Amino acid sequence: MPIDPAQLPEMAPEMSSEQLAARMGLELVTLSLEEVVGRLPVAGNRQPYGLLHGGASAVLAETLGSTLSALHAMPERFPVGLELACTHHRSATEGMITGTARPIHVGRSTSTSEIVIVDGQGRRVCTAKLTCLHRDSRPHVA
Repeated sequence: MPIDPAQLPEMAPEMSSEQLAARMGLELVTLSLEEVVGRLPVAGNRQPYGLLHGGASAVLAETLGSTLSALHAMPERFPVGLELACTHHRSATEGMITGTARPIHVGRSTSTSEIVIVDGQGRRVCTAKLTCLHRDSRPHVA
């Protein structure tokens, strides 16, 4: 049973300073059952050659896709990432990148999202697909 849309803001993941997404400057912009949108600065997330690090795109994609899965699965089930695939189409060297996660499949035990990441000019930087497993209980974090 999907959550009440009025509960969406309280379902947003906590972005404490200890979390990778927060350290990278990731900002959630939109939270809905249809899409989750977030932004990430290129500055501070470059590889040694000055381009956006592919791992930064992967962090953005996994954060957005797993948040979307959580909105559909919680509180009855808890999603954990099972597989992430990223195709990098072009480089970004400045500004912000924006990712939009949309559901491809939402089931009881798994969900799959497509995440499209674009640069400031709207050009596709990366296309990712994330599949999450919906567990019966939340994993213990020490």
